Amino acid sequence: MHLQYQETKERVVFRQKESGHVPPHLHDALEIVYVTAGTLEAGVGAELFHMETGDIAFIFPDVIHHYQVSAAGENRAAYIHIPQSLCGAFLERVRRCCPVYPVIGGKKAGEDVHGALRKLSIIGKDDFVLAQAYVQIILARCFPELELTLKEGGADDDLIYRTAAYIASNFREELSLTSVAAELGVSKYVLSRTFSCVFRCNFNRYLNEARLNYACFCLENTNRSITDICMDSGFESQRTFNRVFKERCRMTPREYRKTHCSHGVLAYSRFVG
Repeated sequence: MHLQYQETKERVVFRQKESGHVPPHLHDALEIVYVTAGTLEAGVGAELFHMETGDIAFIFPDVIHHYQVSAAGENRAAYIHIPQSLCGAFLERVRRCCPVYPVIGGKKAGEDVHGALRKLSIIGKDDFVLAQAYVQIILARCFPELELTLKEGGADDDLIYRTAAYIASNFREELSLTSVAAELGVSKYVLSRTFSCVFRCNFNRYLNEARLNYACFCLENTNRSITDICMDSGFESQRTFNRVFKERCRMTPREYRKTHCSHGVLAYSRFVG
């Protein structure tokens, strides 16, 4: 899951990784997804959009989305979170609208867009001005290719939206299926079925994913102790944190920090090829 945290408000967060299933979620950043190998299925709202290598998707803020992979072999993509403060002249459209069809073919995007995406992968995390320049190139070239429509009203009444939004805002608190269901005004059985049928995982796994993503961000971007990060992420104990972290990342939190933050900065990955 890709959540937006307070510390990233003025940063472009860039990660390239192996693509896999990511359950429905939302955040307040503009997300650009750039497929660098294989394919990816991007689910936005109730629609599923197929993406090939080189294709680019634009996920607007506060829009429910998910990802899945159906093809065998190597499937990789770059996931880029852009704070709304970097959207410049496009800010109002980003806030109020969303694309009817969010995917732009790689050839249609043009080499200057691909070049700007590559540059975003290697600039320093604090180079705000340069990051904004590359973002503006991407938006200026791609937005004319997107048919925009106003975001649907009444999203707050949608259980999927409200569930994702609530956990995104409260994952660091002590939560349970029962307590979240009560906050959302539904029975725990209805919420449990929502996780099984829509999110394709149970409540605890979804909650732990949100907490782990926050923990990974802190390990990459801060010098805080692992114990502090564990407790601030919402885990009940460091033993539980270490266990679920190793199950997902296949390494300890200390090993993760050493691998992804060897120079004390966010580990921007270069594009393959």
